[in-house]
Amino acid sequence: MKPRHKRIAIIGGIVASVALAAGLVLNAFQSNLVFFFSPSQVMAKEAPTARTFRLGGLVKEGSVKRSGTSVEFAVTDTAQTIPVRFTGILPDLFKEGKGVVAQGQLQGDGVFVAREVLAKHDENYMPPEAAEALKRAGQTNEKIANTVVPGAAR
Repeated sequence: MKPRHKRIAIIGGIVASVALAAGLVLNAFQSNLVFFFSPSQVMAKEAPTARTFRLGGLVKEGSVKRSGTSVEFAVTDTAQTIPVRFTGILPDLFKEGKGVVAQGQLQGDGVFVAREVLAKHDENYMPPEAAEALKRAGQTNEKIANTVVPGAAR
């Protein structure tokens, strides 16, 4: 094999290795990507049915039902409501009428089964995605609609 052919083979091998590595990184990134959806978007069938996603909004007043470490509650954006089932320990700040983001999957019966539940951490905080979803749903309560993470892009 001539030196020129060896160089071409080496360059081809390097290009193939870089392409393979980039493909593996993009595949891993795609499988770990979790999108945020509001209850209105879930009801409009915009959310995936077989993938994990985040559901955010407000915990509907009077919807929390506890049974040991299992809890059922409803998340609303004031336009639509989605029932949520969670087994585990809820955050101390989880309360009715407060902002919440749950990560999990939507089941065939329309119930969102959460693996993780995040609650607001102080009086002036709501996840930016949840605040934006409430604004889109037509929420008029200025205190709720305008409370976002300080410094977050709007």
